[in-house]
Amino acid sequence: MQKRWVQGVLSLSVLGLALTGCGAPKEQGGAATDNKAADKGAPTQLVISTWGFSEDFFRKEIYEPFEKEHNVKIVLEIGNNAERLNKVKQGSSNVDLMYLSDYYAQQAIEAGLFEKIDRSRITNLNNIYDVAKAPLGEDYGPAYTIGQLGIAYNPKALGGKEIKSWADLWSPELAKKLTMPNITATSGPMIVDAASLVAGSSTFNEDQAFAKLKELNKSVVKYYGQTSEYVNMLAQGEIAAGPIMEMYVKDLKAASPDVKFVTPTEGAYAVMNTINVVKGSKNKQLAEDFINWHLSKEAQEKSAKAHIDSPVNKTLTLTPEEAQGITYGADVVAKLRKLDMKFVNQNLKKWIDRFNKEVTQ
Repeated sequence: MQKRWVQGVLSLSVLGLALTGCGAPKEQGGAATDNKAADKGAPTQLVISTWGFSEDFFRKEIYEPFEKEHNVKIVLEIGNNAERLNKVKQGSSNVDLMYLSDYYAQQAIEAGLFEKIDRSRITNLNNIYDVAKAPLGEDYGPAYTIGQLGIAYNPKALGGKEIKSWADLWSPELAKKLTMPNITATSGPMIVDAASLVAGSSTFNEDQAFAKLKELNKSVVKYYGQTSEYVNMLAQGEIAAGPIMEMYVKDLKAASPDVKFVTPTEGAYAVMNTINVVKGSKNKQLAEDFINWHLSKEAQEKSAKAHIDSPVNKTLTLTPEEAQGITYGADVVAKLRKLDMKFVNQNLKKWIDRFNKEVTQ
C-alpha cells in the first residue's frame, strides 16, 4: 500500500499583519474561579505542562511578563512528552496548558484530551507561518516553534567526505561511524520516510523503507533515544555523523567544534512543537491569552535571539548572526517536509514491530 504521507509545507503568505500588542486582549467572560481570584487580588494559578529545558530563560522572559500582565501565578509540570501525556491520560494532573511535539499532540487529540480553541481570541495567529497555524486541525493549538531535522557530521572524521543528502548516510565512508534515531523517538518516523525517499519512491513505500533501513543497520553504532547520547558518542569519537534536530547542533559543536549541520537536498523534516488547552481546564480563556502571548513578536524574538526556539512569527527580523543555528525565514520553512501525524500514529505500532524484527535483528 502506498500513501503520500509527506506534504510540502504550505506556501507562506507574503505580507504579515500588524501586531496588536504583545498579548491578547484582556480576558472577557472567564471562568468564575478566575474572576473571583482577581476580585480578591490573589493571582489565578495557571498550570503549564512543558519539557523544562532553558527554564531560567522561560521564567524570566516568557512567564513573568505574562504573570504581571494578567495577575497569574504560573506553575510548571515538567517531564518528557510521553511522561506528561500519560499523566494527563491517567487523570493525575491538573494541567491547563500543554506543550507537546506534534507527534504526541496528535495522540492527545485522538484520546480527546484537548479543548477546542477559540481562534478569534488568538490574534497573533495572523502573524505566524501558515503551516504553524493549525498543524493538527483548526480546532487545536498552533505550533509555537518549527525546527528541522537534518544531518550533522564531522568532516575530519570522515576523511573530508561531504554529506549533502539523506542518501549519503548509506555511503561506505560512514560504516561503523553512524548514529540514527531510535524508531520510538520523535524523529524515528521521519527516518522511515527518508529511507523510502532514498529507495527511490516518490510516494511513501513501507516495504522499500524497511529494506533500506535494514541495509543501513550494519553502519549504525547505536540508535539514540536522547540527544545527550549523540553528543557523548561524538565527543568520544565513536561516531562521525547522524540525523539530529538543528536546535541541538550547538551542543554538538561544544563537544566537537568541527561539526557541520546540513539540510539534505531532498529536504529536512519539520519538527513542530505545539501548545494546547487541556480538556476540563477552568482557565481556558487565560490559557488562550497565554498562547497569544507566546506567538507575539516580542516573545518570539526573545526566544530566537537567545537561540532557545526557532520563531514562527514572520514579522520579526534577525541578523545572520542571530539566525545562526535556528530555523529561520520563509524560504527555509517553505522547503521543509511535513509528516502526516494521523498516518504516523495509525502505523507506528506496526513500524516499531518491523524495526525490531527486521532492522535491528
